Amino acid sequence: MGEANCTVVSEFILLGLSDVPEMRLFLSLLFLLIYSVTVLANLGMTALIQVSPRLHTPMYFFLSHLSFVDFCYSSVIVPKMLASVLNSDKTISLLACRIQFFLFCTCVVSEVFLLAVMAYDRFVAICHPLLYTVIMSRRLQVELVFVCYLYASLCALIHLCLAVEVQSYRSNVINHFFCDLPPLLSLACSDVTVNEVLLFVVATLNESSTIIIIFTTYSFILITILRMRSAEGRHKAFSTCTSHLTAITVFHGTILSIYCRPSSGSSGDADKVATVFYTVVIPMLNPLIYSLRNKDVKEALRRVVSSKVEH
Repeated sequence: MGEANCTVVSEFILLGLSDVPEMRLFLSLLFLLIYSVTVLANLGMTALIQVSPRLHTPMYFFLSHLSFVDFCYSSVIVPKMLASVLNSDKTISLLACRIQFFLFCTCVVSEVFLLAVMAYDRFVAICHPLLYTVIMSRRLQVELVFVCYLYASLCALIHLCLAVEVQSYRSNVINHFFCDLPPLLSLACSDVTVNEVLLFVVATLNESSTIIIIFTTYSFILITILRMRSAEGRHKAFSTCTSHLTAITVFHGTILSIYCRPSSGSSGDADKVATVFYTVVIPMLNPLIYSLRNKDVKEALRRVVSSKVEH
């Protein structure tokens, strides 16, 4: 790559999802609707867990943080996406781009490990019910969540520090709708092999370690459930796990398809669609999955609504 084609950029241009003018109104309305539901559902879930004594358990403590993370990383992506679609202003400053990536990476890695922590919580609740409140103490809950956030921040910081070392780019046009690392690295003039290898290794390590935790805990959970003599007990145990398994499947499936493979050098349309799914759609689906399939949440919501109506 000749140095004449390389420049130090101060801003990037995000191409977005589509350059068809006719799609602009449709996409803006669609993403505005999805984001509105995401904000209401996730903040609503967090608030409901806080005000409902019945939901003051380890499982819902972790769920409240999952909802908070979903709200955060959707908010990191969607508002800028909407502004780009509505105003046709696709530019983003270099600083804003780096901040967006750091926050996005922190939120995604936090969610990956929160889902694993929630699997461990279900393992203790079903396999060791008599010791559940002792093992899953308030202190352990806080420590687990803190470690998730701390580790996620460190991962994001490492990737960001290496990305900052890239001084020049052959273009400032990013074929994506936000500042994700793979499409950004594909524009770099300098050798970014270390960045790409580290991204692949860290993403694969995070995914493999959390999937092993999830697979192991749910193997023990399945064995314990099958040994239960009561059909009602088996049904109750399964019902507490199905929502979590659904959230795990849709989230990890898209993460694996994008990050846990060697870099292809560019972000194709398939990658952008998959990224839309886990950055925009999944944060909206998670609280709906947990609320629609959870009797405790629905009962807590009914009580809150009833108390408001009575007053």
